[in-house]
Amino acid sequence: MKMARNITPREKDYSQWYLDVIKAAEMADYAPVRGCMVIRPTGYAIWESIQSQLDERFKETGHVNAYFPLLIPSSFLEKEAKHVEGFSPECAVVTYAGGEELEEPLVIRPTSETVIGHMYSKWIQSWRDLPILINQWCNVLRWEKRPRLFLRTSEFLWQEGHTAHATREEALEETLRMLEVYRSFMEEVLALPVLTGEKSEGERFPGAENTYTCEAMMTDKRALQAGTSHFLGQNFAKAFDIRFQNKDGELEYAWTTSWGVSTRLIGAIIMTHADNDGLVLPPNVAPVKTVILPITPDQNLLQEKILPEAQKILERLKKILGANRVILDTQFHMRPGDRFFYHLQKGVPLRLELGEAEMKSSHLRAVRRDTGEVVNISFDAIEREVPRLLENIQNTLYRRARSFREENTYLVTSFEEFNEVLNKKGGFIKAYFAGSPEDEKTIKEATTATIRCFLLNEPTEGTCFYTKKKGGKLAVFAKAY
Repeated sequence: MKMARNITPREKDYSQWYLDVIKAAEMADYAPVRGCMVIRPTGYAIWESIQSQLDERFKETGHVNAYFPLLIPSSFLEKEAKHVEGFSPECAVVTYAGGEELEEPLVIRPTSETVIGHMYSKWIQSWRDLPILINQWCNVLRWEKRPRLFLRTSEFLWQEGHTAHATREEALEETLRMLEVYRSFMEEVLALPVLTGEKSEGERFPGAENTYTCEAMMTDKRALQAGTSHFLGQNFAKAFDIRFQNKDGELEYAWTTSWGVSTRLIGAIIMTHADNDGLVLPPNVAPVKTVILPITPDQNLLQEKILPEAQKILERLKKILGANRVILDTQFHMRPGDRFFYHLQKGVPLRLELGEAEMKSSHLRAVRRDTGEVVNISFDAIEREVPRLLENIQNTLYRRARSFREENTYLVTSFEEFNEVLNKKGGFIKAYFAGSPEDEKTIKEATTATIRCFLLNEPTEGTCFYTKKKGGKLAVFAKAY
């Protein structure tokens, strides 16, 4: 097998390795406007896979899709003080259109809480109108000074759910329900182990009462915020007058939520699973799960026997994997090694080779992308063995990523120990914290590490590693993207 000379080794330069993997797999490219990207077919196919599977999960929980405008009156953002303070530095504003200066500037949406709040105030009159459970798939624009493909770009694709409820309890339940939808999707489909927890005050979404997050560890031991779910309380309802008449005939403000994930998930897949040869895709998210490669220098044998058999196998696999999830490689103008490497760098989970030797033995030569292991599969066992192998690849990738996170997670009890672990080992640092937002800011300025979350599934209390106060909550700190 040829080595990936077009990819910088991860150990030598992680940032360049990441960009090289994207280029080698033909996933994205830089756009003419700084901070923007063009998502190429390989990258977009992964996004389509994410989108379709997440959308199905949203609809299973009662949500419906809608679409809201790209342009938002600037006065809308000013109605919620913390919201405008949080997003103003990232906003792009239209002041001139149609050949004249606009009476009111229009903000290109950085997120849609404001315009959706405006519409909900028109649609919601009575308790009978609640809950409203709406999601939209769209693009947003947040002016990015330090862009990085998929991870941070000025324009990116995402989904944003926005719901309105009659009670605080219902809205909080919705917030945590969608956090669980994200967690299960990331772990079951992306093979991305995540920690779920509540954001600190300093990391909270502008205008939210509580923000909950899914945090993943990348292979450089830095954290990546993979998705968030926000309990907005009544803040946006009061700002946009979202009121309803309750069952007793009294007017109340609604309780709202918002939640979202973006094309950042593609960056997470790369930095969790890819290697020095290129992209590695978990089968459950891979647009192409399996590729069949007929191989022989004998053109007569190829046309008369090998290619017809490959076509039969293709049709058999389509029935169990899906019509678009298995392909037949007919790039016969390329050398076999180049054909292998083409699909390897695009992260196809399983390669099935069919040549003269395989025809004689009635076996396929199956090569796993995750381990490089070679397995022979009998023609008679294709329907059983190919799905089994794909499932094994999926599970192996998840276990590998989870083990990496566990091996690089440390519990500390003092700030001195915190600094030592952070500087010498990196990774996730668990510590009990009872400090103020000012303490949190001081730690960030001194170390560049932030509280990624207070863990939801570990509600114990202990002595704060920083202030030594009692009653600290268990937090996870890390350097992050």
